[in-house]
Amino acid sequence: MRSCRAISFLVLTCACGGWALAQDVPSAPPPAPAPAASAAAVPAGPAAQAQTIPLTVHPGTPLQVALDHEVRIQKAGQPIHGKIVQPVYAFDQIVLPVGTEVTGRITKIETVPGRTRTFSALNANFSPSHKIEVEFDNLVLADGRHIPVRTVVSPGSGRVIEFVKTPDSQDQTDAVSGKISQAKAQAKQDWDDAMKQVHEPGKMHRLGRYAVAQLPVHPQYLDAGTIYSAELQEPLEFGSKPLSAQMAASIGQPPPEGSLVHALLVTPVNSATTQGGDKVEAVLWQPLFDGNNLVLPAGSRLKGSVLQARPAHGMHHNGQLRIVFHQLSPPDGVEQKVNAVLAGVNAAKADNVELDTEGGAQATASKTRYLSTAFTVALAAASAGSDRDAGAAGDAAGNASNRMAGGLGGFKLVGLALGAFVHSQPLGLAMGALGASRSIYVNFLGRGRDVVFPKNTAMDISVGVRPEHPPATPKISESAPKS
Repeated sequence: MRSCRAISFLVLTCACGGWALAQDVPSAPPPAPAPAASAAAVPAGPAAQAQTIPLTVHPGTPLQVALDHEVRIQKAGQPIHGKIVQPVYAFDQIVLPVGTEVTGRITKIETVPGRTRTFSALNANFSPSHKIEVEFDNLVLADGRHIPVRTVVSPGSGRVIEFVKTPDSQDQTDAVSGKISQAKAQAKQDWDDAMKQVHEPGKMHRLGRYAVAQLPVHPQYLDAGTIYSAELQEPLEFGSKPLSAQMAASIGQPPPEGSLVHALLVTPVNSATTQGGDKVEAVLWQPLFDGNNLVLPAGSRLKGSVLQARPAHGMHHNGQLRIVFHQLSPPDGVEQKVNAVLAGVNAAKADNVELDTEGGAQATASKTRYLSTAFTVALAAASAGSDRDAGAAGDAAGNASNRMAGGLGGFKLVGLALGAFVHSQPLGLAMGALGASRSIYVNFLGRGRDVVFPKNTAMDISVGVRPEHPPATPKISESAPKS
């Protein structure tokens, strides 16, 4: 028994000693991996995860929406319907193409101020136009999906827009000039194609609407083709895409000479209030490619300044603006120096804006001002016919027609009715003289039009590398603008 206990004690002591010795000996390093048979068979290092770019349309991005049908304004809450006429990009991909349907509603019909209503009544217009506020809250994609959105319509939208481009230079033999000319022509064609998405009224329809607008009491319409710039208030997510090494290397490279970028104006400008030297900024709504290489993704920024500004003034001298851009940078990229000027712009048809060869913008007079003035002067002259003996039926009719002509020139249809029923030749003469003098003042003697580019105005900008010695600043002409 004693011998068994001794043996057990000896075994236990050896085991404890071995365990303590094992705690003091460092553990052996793990075996080294076997050498690779070849570089092609096994990667040289751990596989890195591919970088991705989120396809996000950020808040503040405007949707350019055109009403595709005429809307007779009746009440707040009335639905409206339109289509996107400028594609929306996320980085380098179109996520909302031209033709995407947009629905919304009229949110507010503002009351006409008493002063405006009084002057309109004096001009025989008892239905002055109300300011209309709208919003768009739903996108309908081509596959039928509905995406709810929250938007705010920018000031200055709600007008019928046309594309205006700079005249082509006389010398088209230069490759760069030819490239810019082709790009401008393509941009105008793209705009015309986009506007085919809406049912713009024909000439006879517009003539009928003009006639209705001359009535003392008439309805108010939103024309088909009216453009609204609706800024997104919340982001739209469209997944992500991988960022290849080739794409990462090409982004931020200098744009090729003769490039035309499509941008939206961030800083509104107005020849009446903008000063020379004021800073301006624009953001690219469409990416710029050099072949298959992405140079500038959507969201890249252009910074510049107002080179010259001249407000409109009396004798119908119209306003002028000249803007240049001199810095360009991709999102989170390195800023580079450029020399960029306007090559095309979307402007309201009623503003009669034109561009010169260096990208300067000026307002022009309406082409119909001579015709309208001649018409009112002719009516005034007719009202000055001799006041013949009213005893003869023919002379009475002639006197009435003279009074009606003067009334039509001075107070439209109300004046026409007054001339027919009020037997006073001096009244007809006075109304005719009033109409003629007012037309002459408005079209020739009064203040001209200013150049107004509101926020989110779409612009085409010709971009080149800034020369070491920039050309002399072109001088704005002080002569009267073309009619």
